[in-house]
Amino acid sequence: MLRRLALAAALALSTPALAVELGDDGLHKPAWLRETFKDLREDLAEANAEGKRLMLIFEQRGCIYCTEMHEKTFTDPAIEALIREHYFVVQLNLFGDVEVTDFDGTVLSEKAMAMRWGVMFTPTLIFLPEEVPEGATTPEAAVAMMPGAFGKGTTEALLIWVRDHGYESGENFQKFVAERMAGGQQP
Repeated sequence: MLRRLALAAALALSTPALAVELGDDGLHKPAWLRETFKDLREDLAEANAEGKRLMLIFEQRGCIYCTEMHEKTFTDPAIEALIREHYFVVQLNLFGDVEVTDFDGTVLSEKAMAMRWGVMFTPTLIFLPEEVPEGATTPEAAVAMMPGAFGKGTTEALLIWVRDHGYESGENFQKFVAERMAGGQQP
């Protein structure tokens, strides 16, 4: 009996907790998410004040791909550190009713904004530049929009590529990922 308890305790200590808390809306709520009024102009200003990049993440209740990202990808220590240190993350619900104010001043519910922006899949990650041109919408200003759940290597590469402004040099993201893989990094 003591052996079984000792084994169970050892397994518990060696196995990372995979479950990420769900909110009342059924969406995952990691500690690095920001609770905001979803006025993207204010969110961008706050991100900039902290020296971080604004990242939006669209999710939906019951999304198996969102669960995969939250339990297997975002919990990777290197990825979680990148997010905490370099990103200001605002969660949006694909079918939500909370009002969102776009950079051009348009105010719509989360679900209507998803339609306006052409977001059709969850999760979708949207990365914004430090400055958004006057009158631009989120998709017009975005430096990257990544629909879908990706593995640790691709997600880490995306976070690094955006953080380091890879898009400004004209460096193709796929080429960046391929070069990381050739250098021994995970895809």
